[in-house]
Amino acid sequence: MAAVVGWLTNWLAIQMSFYPVQFIGVGLIGWQGVIPRKAEKMAHICIDRTLRQFGDLNAVYQKLEPQRIVEQVISQVTPRMDEYIDEVMYEIQPVLWDNLPLFVRNRIYQWAREQLPSRVEELVEDFGDDLDELVDLKALLSRELEKHPDMMNRIFQQAGAVELQSVINRGAVIGGILGALLVPLWTRYPEPWLLPLGGFVVGFVTNWIAINLIFAPLKPRRILFWKVQGLFLRRQPEISDVWARLVAEELITVEKVADAMINGSHGDRTRAIIQKHLRPLLDNSVIMKLTAQVTVGMTGYTELKKAMNQKAVLATRDVFSDPAFNRERAPVVAEVLSGQMKALKPDEFQDILRPAFREEEVQLMIVGGIFGALAGLLQFVSLNYLNF
Repeated sequence: MAAVVGWLTNWLAIQMSFYPVQFIGVGLIGWQGVIPRKAEKMAHICIDRTLRQFGDLNAVYQKLEPQRIVEQVISQVTPRMDEYIDEVMYEIQPVLWDNLPLFVRNRIYQWAREQLPSRVEELVEDFGDDLDELVDLKALLSRELEKHPDMMNRIFQQAGAVELQSVINRGAVIGGILGALLVPLWTRYPEPWLLPLGGFVVGFVTNWIAINLIFAPLKPRRILFWKVQGLFLRRQPEISDVWARLVAEELITVEKVADAMINGSHGDRTRAIIQKHLRPLLDNSVIMKLTAQVTVGMTGYTELKKAMNQKAVLATRDVFSDPAFNRERAPVVAEVLSGQMKALKPDEFQDILRPAFREEEVQLMIVGGIFGALAGLLQFVSLNYLNF
């Protein structure tokens, strides 16, 4: 019976770590899975640790190969350049643009296409220099985890599936050993309170041991014939790979970082950089500038530049939302994160995962103890009052 209690209390502790994803209860009375509740905290610690090792977000950006980003922008924007210009001009001066001689319009299209590569290269370089200031990575993580509270669950469940099942199975072994110690006591002192109390101890201690098996000992230790280390720590390389892959595919994608640049707290600065690199498209060409000012006037020329900036922001969002490009760049981000997580010392790696559980350990152990006490009470009743 104690082995069953040990297995069930560990299973329950694991389930309570993940579920429910949203808080269920009234006021302070209720429960939310430990990992969904602490997901934001864990993600922030993870990013702090890995970026501290690597340097900053700008260094990660260099690993993404800025030239590949330039090629992506050019390949996506060039085929639609005429369309973008038409949309801007029809918004500002539709009648004049319709009546503009075709050779003038074609000259404008050609000029824009010729200037695009150099403008994009300088823009991407500027973004790379200031990326750490343009993107609030913690705010990005907070927003994504708020929208998808189950995401950290999936990361933990995929990264630590083997370890979590091992903890549950070992609960049966630990519970069986503790139960065997309880048998002689019950035989000698068959008091009504002994089995419920013993069940509480079995449930409490089993959960305590299970939680500690995940994170301790920090470094490998040899006990008799066994080499012992915390289950998550022992598989740090494998867990780092899975964790980094899921974070790169679902949390820190190129699309989401670009969206954070444009719509985040530093969006105005991002738009200013875009504007700085777009302005020469009009201002550096005497023909373009005179043509624009003659056709739309000075006031219209100012409005034209504003409309171009807005169109450029929308085009940037469209470029980086390309699923194929995001899939292609995700392994690069994953490789950076994984490499840094593997380089963490055991205590640093533990600090990414342990804070989520440390604040809830006692509650999980008490719940395990209560479940064990109920099982002990059931066993006492069955032994003394139920005859089969």
